[in-house]
Amino acid sequence: MYTLKDKVAGSLSRLFSDSPKHSSPSDLSQARLYSRGSSSLSSVFSYINPSGNLDGSKSNDHGSHLKPIQSHPVRWKCMTYELQDESLDSYEDHKLTYKNENLQMVHEVMKKITKDSYKGEDKDRNSERSSRDSGEFQDAQVQRSPVKPPPNLSDESVFITPDLYEVLVSSLPNIVKGCRWMLLYSTLKHGISLRTLLRKSAELPGPCLLITGDRKGAIFGAMLECPVKPTPKRKYQGTNQTFVFTTVHGEPMLFRPTGANRYYYICLNDLLAIGGGSNFALCLDGDLLNGSSGPCETFGNLCLAHDRDFELNHVELWGFTHASSTYFNRKQL
Repeated sequence: MYTLKDKVAGSLSRLFSDSPKHSSPSDLSQARLYSRGSSSLSSVFSYINPSGNLDGSKSNDHGSHLKPIQSHPVRWKCMTYELQDESLDSYEDHKLTYKNENLQMVHEVMKKITKDSYKGEDKDRNSERSSRDSGEFQDAQVQRSPVKPPPNLSDESVFITPDLYEVLVSSLPNIVKGCRWMLLYSTLKHGISLRTLLRKSAELPGPCLLITGDRKGAIFGAMLECPVKPTPKRKYQGTNQTFVFTTVHGEPMLFRPTGANRYYYICLNDLLAIGGGSNFALCLDGDLLNGSSGPCETFGNLCLAHDRDFELNHVELWGFTHASSTYFNRKQL
């Protein structure tokens, strides 16, 4: 079976051998261009397939059986292809019209090879990009550590997040570090009443943690001393272990006593206020529905809430006990 190269060469040889002796300048020009096209075609096939076979088989025949084609010594004056008068903005718009069928066939083969090559390169690039993106995603998954829920709590909390828990645990008095957190009072479980909060605080003497928040998402509170007892007059109580905290600025912030005064907290039947001086750091009314906050000299704090006056979003009071205590065992039962 003849290869495409042999077919093209044979067709050109028969074409020139059958041409009349007296040819018009146009015919001679066409023959000259065909001869030139044959030489270019041979170069193309030699570049694509150095072995000389399109079927992929090796051969020691380097074209010695082909007869040389002599070009006519007449200068050609016209083109054998026509360029369409269209825009050259893209390769697709630039089209050549061949009069010779063999040259047209070669053009189609080269066009297909070029497209297949581009498709292969695009596929490799997409595969490499996909592998790189997958690797980056896996690295991000490895770096992301799971968030553990706050441990050592007797009940679920509306306010205590893992970050807040870590800050508060590290700030607790040494006497209660490592103790079990016990929920003494919650507005969700025990109703909305300051009197109920004061009564429940007597169940577990020792340091206790008051936690509340506003309706804009800030969480704040204070370390107090249980039982929280109301006094007939405005008399401050507490110790220098009292502190206030807030998450109004995102990360938990804690403010300890500055030493400017000893206005730790006041407890009345209808008022619970922490800090003193020009403002209360935190003040809750008797119904536990509204509160206020401002900078005070006792803790050197900023406003703990988003606004100075705000509506309370639940209230919790937490005490601390050892696992071997009677209170803990009674709660377990």
